[in-house]
Amino acid sequence: MTQAPTPLNWLSIALLGLIWGGTFMVVAVALDGYGPLTVACARTTLGAVSLLLLARMLRRPFPKDPAVWRYLVVIGALNTALPFALLSWGQQYVPSAFAGISMAALPLFVFPLAHVFSDEKMSLRKTLGVVTGFLGAAVLVGPGAFDFSQGSLALPQLACIAASLSYAVSSVLTRRCPPVDSITMAALTLVVGAIVLIPAMLIFEGAPTWVSGRAGYAIVFLGLVPTAFAALLRVQTIRTAGSVFMTLVNYQVPVWAMLFGALVLSEALPWRFYVALALILCGLAISQWAGLRTLLRR
Repeated sequence: MTQAPTPLNWLSIALLGLIWGGTFMVVAVALDGYGPLTVACARTTLGAVSLLLLARMLRRPFPKDPAVWRYLVVIGALNTALPFALLSWGQQYVPSAFAGISMAALPLFVFPLAHVFSDEKMSLRKTLGVVTGFLGAAVLVGPGAFDFSQGSLALPQLACIAASLSYAVSSVLTRRCPPVDSITMAALTLVVGAIVLIPAMLIFEGAPTWVSGRAGYAIVFLGLVPTAFAALLRVQTIRTAGSVFMTLVNYQVPVWAMLFGALVLSEALPWRFYVALALILCGLAISQWAGLRTLLRR
C-alpha cells in the first residue's frame, strides 16, 4: 500500500517541477545544434553512464529476478527512449511551452491506469477532474488536432501528448515493479533507453560531433540534471509515495515551461495555451484535492 507522503517527498516534487519545467527550454537550445534523436540519445546515454558510475561507487546490487528485468526493459523504453524522442522531434515545430503544458496531461492518463493496474483507485471526484483536464488537453491541441495536411502542427502536437501517455504507463509500471534498489532501477532504465536510441541515432542522423556554444552545453546539462538526477529522484518518489502523488509535479511543470519559454526564448504563446493550462490545472486540483489539503496544512 502507498504510505503517507513525507516532507522529503514534497520537497522532491517541488524540485522536480522546477527541473522538468526548464527542460523544454534546454531541449529547444540543444536542437539548435543537434537533431532530435541525437538530443534524446545524448541525454539518455549521459544519464545512464552517470547513474551506473554512482551505483558502482555505492556498490548497489543489480537485480537477479528475471521478472524485475522484464519490468526494467519496458519501463526503460517507455520512460526514456520513446518520450525523449517524441518530445525532441515535436519541439522542432511547436513552442517549448506547448511541450511543457502537454506534460500536465500525464495524470489524466495515470489515474485510470492506476485504477486498473494498482492499488490507487479512482473516485467520483478524480473522474470529474480527469474529464476537466481532458477538456484542457483538447483546447491545447486546438481545432487542427486531426488536420494532417502539409505544414500542419497536428503530428508534432500529438507527439508531445503521446510522450505524456508513455510517461504515465511507465509511472504505473514503476509502482508495480518488484522491489529493486532505486539507484539501480534509474540507471538500468536509462541504459535500456540508450540501447534503443543509439542505433536509431546512428541510422537516421549519424555519429554526433561536439557543437561549441549553448547547444553543446545544453546536451551535457540534459544528461546530468533532468535525466540522471531527476530519474533517480522520480523513482524514489514513486516507490515511496505512489504514482498518483507523483502527478502533483505537473502543477508546476507547465507553469515553469511557459515562463521559461516566454521570458527566455521569447516564444509567442496563443490565448488557448492559457485556457488549456487553467483547465488542466483545475482538473488536477479537483482530482488531487486531498493531497492539496495535506500540503496546505503542512
